[in-house]
Amino acid sequence: MKNNIIIVESGATKSDWRVLNKKDGSEVKRFVRAGTNVSAMRMDAVKATLTEAFTSEGLEGATGFYFYTAGVVTSEVAQELYNHIWAISAIPDIDIQNDMMGAARSVCGRHPGITAILGTGSNTCFYDGTHLTQKVYTGGYILGDEGSGACLGKLFLADFIKGLVPDSVSEDFSKEFDSSYAGIVQNVYRSDSPSGYLGSLAPFLLRHYDDPYVKGLIEKNFQAFIDRALLRYDVDTYPVGIVGGLGWAFQDIIRPLMDKAGIHISRFIKTPIEGLCQYHLKL
Repeated sequence: MKNNIIIVESGATKSDWRVLNKKDGSEVKRFVRAGTNVSAMRMDAVKATLTEAFTSEGLEGATGFYFYTAGVVTSEVAQELYNHIWAISAIPDIDIQNDMMGAARSVCGRHPGITAILGTGSNTCFYDGTHLTQKVYTGGYILGDEGSGACLGKLFLADFIKGLVPDSVSEDFSKEFDSSYAGIVQNVYRSDSPSGYLGSLAPFLLRHYDDPYVKGLIEKNFQAFIDRALLRYDVDTYPVGIVGGLGWAFQDIIRPLMDKAGIHISRFIKTPIEGLCQYHLKL
């Protein structure tokens, strides 16, 4: 493992691991493990995931370990994870950051800019090239998450249960999903992942983008994201980098709306791990 660095980008459902040779930039290995969210999971479960990966993949002896995961909201949490990695393998360079920092470094590198996450949920921040210095709170799928897959699904279902969706779209929806009122309520209010269920409707809606109703719904969702989140930042000075599967899939729809609002997009990245590999190879 000499000259190798380990980069981990973890969401709630899975974590992407990359082992890179810092000397020549080559990829040594990549693999996936269970996701981690230290604000929603017990710390011993997070530690167990890390320990298993190090043991089974033979990662001891690396020179750097860079871990990005949801829920790192205090220095105490970061320190506990740091101590655990040091105990597993005395890696000389260990950096523990939250997922927002991972997104910012992924799309901005070491340059200042506005970062937007567009996936099942949404999030934004201003990154000065080193630190996150401004953040507009997302509010989650109940209070906000404008622009996200969950918010789009919520807008659609709110219309669907009231009979406001055109028949052609409604019929197609019923062929793919449980469209009963009881089924919808169960999935939204009683499932383990309501936001995941709502976000799962996004690919269906993208396929129906040619329908004027769906087109209006999708554009309404992204326009709300622009108006209520992005325009709170200095978009006249700084570009916006967009990270996430939803943003990647809908980028041809997002670009014209951003152009109209006078917002410059620096890049779209499907998953943060891509940009993070570039970031850490340039350290």
